Parts: sequence; C-alpha cells; structure tokens
Amino acid sequence: QVQLVESGGGLVQPGGSLRLSCSASGFAFSSYAIGWFRQPPGKEREREGIALISSSIGNTHYKDSVKGRFTISRDNAKNTVYLQMDSLNSEDTAVYYCAARRGAWSYWGEDYAYWGQGTQVTVSS
Repeated sequence: QVQLVESGGGLVQPGGSLRLSCSASGFAFSSYAIGWFRQPPGKEREREGIALISSSIGNTHYKDSVKGRFTISRDNAKNTVYLQMDSLNSEDTAVYYCAARRGAWSYWGEDYAYWGQGTQVTVSS
C-alpha cells in the first residue's frame, strides 16, 4: 500500500523556521521524484510545486517565492524527504503536501501519482 505521510507542521511566528518531513512507503522511493505543494487558506492547491527533488542524484528546483528560504533534501535510506523552511512569512501559511512521481520531476501537480494527506503550517504572531 502506497503511503506518503507529512509531518512537522505547526504554528510559527514570522521570521521563524519549520522542518517538514515526508515519509514514504509501499513503492520504490529512490526511483521517484518528490515535490512539495501547498494550498493556501480559502484557495485551491497550487498547481506548481514549490520545491522539487529528483529521484537519484538529488537535483533540486524551487519556485521563486521560496527560493533562498526553503531547502528540500532527501534520505533514500530512510524513505524520507525534508523541507526546511526558514524566514517564514504570513504568505507561507498553507497546507503543505508532498507528492511522488516516478522518474523525472515535473513542475505540475497533475503529473504526480501519489499524495500525502497534508500538514498545516500557520505563520502568525
């Protein structure tokens, strides 16, 4: 059974940091690219991933809105991807999802086969 489970969300003050985790099981994790996507309150989930990491050598890509503040990484031995989020601001408030796609990454959520249930991140003073 394929599972992606996000964790690490919570309430943080502006300027603070959080580290999200995405734990995977039930598929060949190291063969899959992983993307982080988010859904702001009252809006649909954003189509474009905010942070992507390739399956093997760990190439990364970031959406401009998070570049320089967020860092994606993966530990294939632990079947886990991380999203380190620094310098958070109110616009980062959202439900964060990880998703898996076999082979190369894609910018677009519709290209990902497996999704987690999401974890809430709230940035507020």
